Amino acid sequence: HVPLTAVQRAAVALGSAAGSLVRPDRADLVASLGETTGHAALRRIRAQMLRTEEGRAILNYKPRITDATLRGLEDLPACTFGGAYAQFMRKRRFTPGERPQVRFVDDCELAYVAQRYREVHDFWHVVFACPTTLLGELSLKTLEFFQTGLPMCFLAVAGGQFRLDRTQRKILRQHYIPWASRAAKEAQCLLAIHYEKHFQDDLDSLRSQWGVIPAPSKQSLQSMPLH
Repeated sequence: HVPLTAVQRAAVALGSAAGSLVRPDRADLVASLGETTGHAALRRIRAQMLRTEEGRAILNYKPRITDATLRGLEDLPACTFGGAYAQFMRKRRFTPGERPQVRFVDDCELAYVAQRYREVHDFWHVVFACPTTLLGELSLKTLEFFQTGLPMCFLAVAGGQFRLDRTQRKILRQHYIPWASRAAKEAQCLLAIHYEKHFQDDLDSLRSQWGVIPAPSKQSLQSMPLH
């Protein structure tokens, strides 16, 4: 934890915002922006988590997603949530340990909520069948904004969209943003799900249970007109 004065917090927020708009691929800048601008949203998320038994258990036990978590899922069938997640991570050579640690959130429980949000991001890629292309990341970030209200998510989409070509921006605005809005409303509070308890469950069944609407596939978008 790095304590900041109000002036220092504002400086870090402004610097991170400017840097993130130029380099949205800089995870450290995006993380710092989220931590310095997300206090009110983190409080709302915690309140949502406290309303459910599963959410309260997460806040109580504070589970972490680590490299050891991933190693324990390698032998699960691909149709399970854990197996699909392991396959997703292995294909992209991602590891949970790559996620930066929260530094600028003073409240210990809110710091955990911020860390949890960071660590389950790849779960959401799997659950919503959202690709890790720039278009896919911006689409998921849009869903995250509608679900969490974190300003960083909005700023990431606002800046990152200009790295897309004209056609991709149209696809984002006409198809993925409406999907993200609808999917965020239909799904239960995503941070109140104890994902670790569901690794061995069938992924499609979990999607139905959690109210998940998967992202539009590339194939389905080919038949949709752009205006």
